[in-house]
Amino acid sequence: MHVQWSQLMHNSSALPPGSPAPDFSLHSTPDQLVRLSDFRGRPVVLAFYPADWSPVCGDQMALYNEMLAEFTEYGAELIGISVDGPWCHTAFSQARKLHFPLLADFEPKGEVARKYGVYRADEGTSERALFVIDGNGRIHWSYVSPIGVNPGADGILKALEDLQQKEETP
Repeated sequence: MHVQWSQLMHNSSALPPGSPAPDFSLHSTPDQLVRLSDFRGRPVVLAFYPADWSPVCGDQMALYNEMLAEFTEYGAELIGISVDGPWCHTAFSQARKLHFPLLADFEPKGEVARKYGVYRADEGTSERALFVIDGNGRIHWSYVSPIGVNPGADGILKALEDLQQKEETP
């Protein structure tokens, strides 16, 4: 039986560039909420990932932690989002020494991932998806990686560079 690569990929309906980024309010800790709209006026990188503690997710978040200074050069805020709860995020973040918020898309489970078109209902997790949102709250770039592949940071950096050039051009 011949199976095409596209058939192996999970069908995703991630919001495309140009779409308004759905606002949300999620817990970063059991008693702190983070709202996307709080970051208006500067770029935001949303990194949806399936779960804390998985090898690929751990490597991906550790890479982004190492890249924080480069994201900051573009004035961008980095936010990780998964369906794990805030206590799990706290433990994961402390163990990995992460310096950016991990938000709990926990209850109702996957609500924000659904709004962005990246919820995997059959598995109860989100896609491994990246979004760069401009300062006006519009999606500038989006990418869905195969679930077992760390997408790295090159696409994010290119999108942030493109966004910066777009904003500098009258």
